[in-house]
Amino acid sequence: MNMIDFFEALFQYEFLQKALFTSVMVGVICGIVGCFIILRGMSLMGDAISHAVLPGVAISYMLGISFFFGAVITGVLTAIGIGYVSQNSRIKHDMAIGIMFTSMFAVGIVIITLMKSSADLYHILFGNVLAVRMSDMWITVGIGVLVIGLVTLFYKELLVSTFDPTMAQSYGLPNKWIHYALMVVLTMVTVASLQTVGIVLVVAMLITPAATAYLLTNRLSVMIYLAAFFGIIASVLGLYFSFIYNLASGATIVLVSASMFAMAFFFSPSQGLVWKTLKARKNRAELMR
Repeated sequence: MNMIDFFEALFQYEFLQKALFTSVMVGVICGIVGCFIILRGMSLMGDAISHAVLPGVAISYMLGISFFFGAVITGVLTAIGIGYVSQNSRIKHDMAIGIMFTSMFAVGIVIITLMKSSADLYHILFGNVLAVRMSDMWITVGIGVLVIGLVTLFYKELLVSTFDPTMAQSYGLPNKWIHYALMVVLTMVTVASLQTVGIVLVVAMLITPAATAYLLTNRLSVMIYLAAFFGIIASVLGLYFSFIYNLASGATIVLVSASMFAMAFFFSPSQGLVWKTLKARKNRAELMR
């Protein structure tokens, strides 16, 4: 099966159309939110939230309601819990993150074990974009529109609070509330990504496209566009390889994203390892002369 067969199947099968549309939307919103996550040094928090939503997803599944509600509630509660523990004890922030997210993840696994459904556990953990439902697709679209709207509306506030929190505070910006608002958005993006890459791999889609863009530019606005673009490319190519070679969709999308990061890491014009090595050799040669 080649590219032409894939496009023929794309026009023929509705499930593939939904999978592609959902994957692209997830790639966009993960790339956008990921920029603020890595610039604020919150990569570990992204990992924590992505794992902490599991109990909410499991409880929602048991009650027969949309997992969006349960996941958002447990994600936000975990973010608040991490802040509360670190602010009211000698426990540092990274330690609080490790304690809270592993505990919540363990609770989720226990609940799913009691449900006695390993297939559902597999799909929640690793995603299955080819089985995405219409309701899941529209939830993803809604989250995508909300995320893009919020970032557009509060871009200046996010820019200042991300790069200079002290200046943001002097301007009267509520840094703490901005932080928790970003946690809520991060939780919603995690929920949107469950069907595509699953809980285990969602942090890769949050961090990798944004990190790739970070190696290519020093401007936040350009970084956001590049991260969204890399998220789209990873989603489309990952879905293609997944469909053609019958591979796990989430893992394939992440591997494509990681491949793009590797290319930027070695060949980025300003930050690439290859060009840095060549420049260093050139400088040594000139010094020798």
